[in-house]
Amino acid sequence: MNAIEVRNVCKAYQNFQLDHVSLTLPEGTILGLVGENGAGKTTLIRLILDLARKDAGEIQVYGKDDAMSVPSFRNEVGVVLDEVSLPPVMKAAEIGKMMGMIYSAWDQVVYDGLLSGLKIPQDKCFKDFSRGNKMKLGIACALSHHPKLLILDEATSGLDPVVRDELLDILLDFTRDESHAILMSSHIVSDLEKACDYITFLHEGKLLLSEEKDRLREMYGKLICSREDFEKISPEDIIGKRDTGYGMQCIVKRTDVTRGLNLQPVGIEELFVVMVKGDLA
Repeated sequence: MNAIEVRNVCKAYQNFQLDHVSLTLPEGTILGLVGENGAGKTTLIRLILDLARKDAGEIQVYGKDDAMSVPSFRNEVGVVLDEVSLPPVMKAAEIGKMMGMIYSAWDQVVYDGLLSGLKIPQDKCFKDFSRGNKMKLGIACALSHHPKLLILDEATSGLDPVVRDELLDILLDFTRDESHAILMSSHIVSDLEKACDYITFLHEGKLLLSEEKDRLREMYGKLICSREDFEKISPEDIIGKRDTGYGMQCIVKRTDVTRGLNLQPVGIEELFVVMVKGDLA
């Protein structure tokens, strides 16, 4: 079963439109949303969470239409949005007691372990936390009621590299259960590249691609070649290019022509930037 299916979803605002976006998140996997500010990542997440109403299209969560509108189903989903909202004058232990009254599956042992492992302050009120610590507490809350699905919007933002690495290990461990899945957006594309099984590119509300990460590496490559070799490549197979003065550097589709050349792997962030800009920096 797929944890999330989004089919041809549209949402129009006064100055922005999410335009026929589709993606699939299978169970046991992590899907990363990549896009610049204003690309539509948060809008899409809000639609999935039923925090906004779509204009067209279908959204299913574990096979159910509009599942997030059912209060009991929300226990199955852990959510961390880009601005964590918790009672400002409560400390971490008090927030844990509050969550225990909200979620029937709340696990205090898991919560206490995450407070310790993520080094979350326990002697400060939430309002006095740094942005990074607010994010870490939000993640601890999201993981401590045994959800099947995690939805994380910029959850690694504000965290130092060591803590981000620890968090990614936690997320990877979470999806070892094949009924679990994670949808996460991040400006830190290296985090998505490390953790994600699927990648979705959004740009100005439009879907550029949604594909298995390993498949992207099979589909595209980076090429440094002479102008003579470059002229042999079909224009539709060239994603982006740059004339170095000594030859050509380009991102290309792996075709019968380009496979005979010295193709190197291309990173997810570089591929996204080239698809948006059309040329290498």
